[in-house]
Amino acid sequence: MLHHPPVLHRKLWEWIYIIHKLLKAKAVGPGKRGLVFGVGAEKLPALFASMGALVVATDAPPEIDGASGWDKVGQHANSLENLRFPELIPDEEFDRRVTHRFSDMRAIDADLMGFDFTWSSCCFEHLGSLEAGMQFVIDSVENTLKIGGIAVHTTEFNLSSGADTVESGPTVVYRRRDIVALIERLRDRGHDVEPFSIAPDSHYLDYYVDVPPYRHNPHIKLTNGQYVTTSVGIVARRG
Repeated sequence: MLHHPPVLHRKLWEWIYIIHKLLKAKAVGPGKRGLVFGVGAEKLPALFASMGALVVATDAPPEIDGASGWDKVGQHANSLENLRFPELIPDEEFDRRVTHRFSDMRAIDADLMGFDFTWSSCCFEHLGSLEAGMQFVIDSVENTLKIGGIAVHTTEFNLSSGADTVESGPTVVYRRRDIVALIERLRDRGHDVEPFSIAPDSHYLDYYVDVPPYRHNPHIKLTNGQYVTTSVGIVARRG
């Protein structure tokens, strides 16, 4: 679907996780409205637009991104031109269905509301603290979705420790207890959240950890400072 080579990489897993969860929920289709945060150069807006969805693609305002440095590594979208993939959807159709704007994930614009689905791929760990990222997920559900809308977000996950982690800074790393607490907060506010589960170490690649300088294939588990990390996802339906 993505016209992407089959590599064993956590970023590809994130995209496929998001696609799978949204399609399973029947959230994407003609006339459906989607919103993505921290879009970078993802193919997902083009893919969902090819299915008939209307997508608002957002990334951090330039003054925020300039400080984070994502623009220097090609992971920031300044315009629609970063998001065109003609192999997925012709430009004319893309222009009819996808729009681009800047939006601060820590203060979501009030007019970004009433969407059928929203997503982000490993973004909310870059908001400065564990709490800031968790509050973004809550805001994305309550402020941007219509009742029954679906949010799918992926993030960094700590495989080394359930106690110590990176709690603040440019990139934080969530522990199991943090994800469980976030799910409980969402459920307490009346939303439906899928159970959080970590697959058992049942495959030989579970025992492979990519270390700097990264090979990137396989790149499912990796060292991030003193911790071994991977990607996990959370799926919530607005109640």
